[in-house]
Amino acid sequence: MTALFQPTMPSRRAHYDCAVQPPRRIGILTGGGDVPGLNSVIKSVTYRASELGAEVIGIRRGWEGLTHVQPGDSLDPEYLRRLDRANTRAIDRTGGTILHTSRTNPAKMPRSALPPWLPKERVDAAQIGDDRFDLTPLVLEHLDQLGIDVLVAIGGDDTLSFARILAGRDVRLVAIPKTMDNDVPGTEYCIGFSSAITRAKELIDRQRTTLGSHERIGVFRIFGRDAGFSALFAAYVTSARCVIPEARYDIGRLADVLAEEHDGSPSRYAIVVTAEGAIWEGAEIPDYGPEDAFGHRHKANVGEILASELSARTGIESLAIELTYDLRSGQPDALDQIVASTFANVAMDLVGDGVFGQMVGIRDGKYAHVDLQSTGVAARRVNVDDMYNRERFRPRYYGKLGEPMLLVGLD
Repeated sequence: MTALFQPTMPSRRAHYDCAVQPPRRIGILTGGGDVPGLNSVIKSVTYRASELGAEVIGIRRGWEGLTHVQPGDSLDPEYLRRLDRANTRAIDRTGGTILHTSRTNPAKMPRSALPPWLPKERVDAAQIGDDRFDLTPLVLEHLDQLGIDVLVAIGGDDTLSFARILAGRDVRLVAIPKTMDNDVPGTEYCIGFSSAITRAKELIDRQRTTLGSHERIGVFRIFGRDAGFSALFAAYVTSARCVIPEARYDIGRLADVLAEEHDGSPSRYAIVVTAEGAIWEGAEIPDYGPEDAFGHRHKANVGEILASELSARTGIESLAIELTYDLRSGQPDALDQIVASTFANVAMDLVGDGVFGQMVGIRDGKYAHVDLQSTGVAARRVNVDDMYNRERFRPRYYGKLGEPMLLVGLD
C-alpha cells in the first residue's frame, strides 16, 4: 500500500488496462451543488454494475465521505450505503441526490472541516498551510480499506478537480460531469443544464403577468459566476435581454434598451436576465464571507444592485427576482433524464472495458469520453462573438447552420 502514497504521473493503467480483473466493488459519489438527474446516474450505474457482478457502495456527502468514514467490519452508515436494484428502483423519479453532497476538497481542507477522530500526528503530517490540510493519503487509504477498486465521481469542475488528483495516483476512476452552469471543460453538455433552463423559462413566463400588472422591469438573477451559459439560454428561450460575465457592458445603454422595450410593450414591462458574475463597465461587485473548499466566496447580489441602478436611470420601478436554487430543485426534464442515464451507461462501458482516468461527455453532439484534464484548466466560457449580441443584449439567433443542436460546441 506504500506506493499509493507516492505522487506519480498518470500511468498507462489509469487510462487503459486490458488485463484488469472485473471490478468487485464500485464506489459512487456526488459532489458540489445538486442538480436534477443525479439519481438517474446512480440508478443506472447500480443496474449495470449488477450485470458485471459487482457490488455498489454509495459514498455519502461527496468527498467528505472518503475523508470522514471510519472503515471497519461493517459499513459506516453515516457515510456508506450499499446500493442494489431494489433500493434504487424508483430513485430516478425524484431530483436531488439520495447520496447527499458537500463541497469538500480533501486536498485543501480547513482545520474546522477535518474528521474529529483524526489523530494529531496525522493532522500535523497533513498540514500544507496556515489553515489547509491535504488528506489525499487518507482518501487513498480508505479506498483501499473499503475494497473499492473502481470509483465513479459525479460533479462539476470543482469536484472533478480532486478526481484528477486521484486518477494521477492510479485510482481506477471514471467521472461524469454535472452542473447547471454547463461550464465543465471537455464536454458540450453537463447534467442539470437543460432542467435549469426549462425551469427558468417556466418561472420567467409566470412572472410576466405581475411585471406587466405593475409596469415594471424584471431583473432575474441566475447562477453563473464566471460562465454565462445559463443566463444566455434562459434569455434564448424567453426572448429576454441578458448580461453575462464574459462581456462587461454599458449600463446606460442597457437602461435605454430596457426603457425602450418597456414603453413599447402593450403590457409595459421588460425583462433582463443577469448571471451572478455579470458586471457593467466601471462597476465592481464585491465578494463576501469566507472562501469555500475550492477558493470561492459569495458575490453580493448583482440582481438587487442592477435593479436599483436601472430604477435610478430609467425612472421605472425595477424588481430583482431570484432564479437560483429553484432551478436545481425538483425532477429532471426529459433531456436531462436521457443524458444522465446514457452518461452512466457510457461510464460503465468504460469500466467494463478497463478504461479509466476518463470523463464521459458530449463532443460534436455525440456521446464520447475524454481524459480528465489537468487541475487548473479554465472552465468553459461563452464565445461572445458567436453567441451574444452586445448591442442588443441578446443571444445571437442567426448563423446556426452546422452548429450542434444545443449550440454549444467546443473551441
